[in-house]
Amino acid sequence: MTLQDALYNWLSIKKVSEERPEDQAAKDTLQFFDEILREDHHVSNPSVNLQEENYEVGYMIETTHFKTSFPRDYIDALWESIEAEPKYN
Repeated sequence: MTLQDALYNWLSIKKVSEERPEDQAAKDTLQFFDEILREDHHVSNPSVNLQEENYEVGYMIETTHFKTSFPRDYIDALWESIEAEPKYN
């Protein structure tokens, strides 16, 4: 999995986990992507800053700081699809 894909998946499930704090599957999946970021890509200190149309993710690899952004509608799509599915509510 590429770093970009791991960040995208981590951020998508982080959104779900924050919106659904009782959802253990979301917490477990977030932990899984945390491990991928740390172990496979050596990412530390990931942070999220919500912009008007984007989520900006800041993170460190060794001593270098990086930022990348994702469109809000892409990240929010997973949470919205879960909320729209009656069997998950």
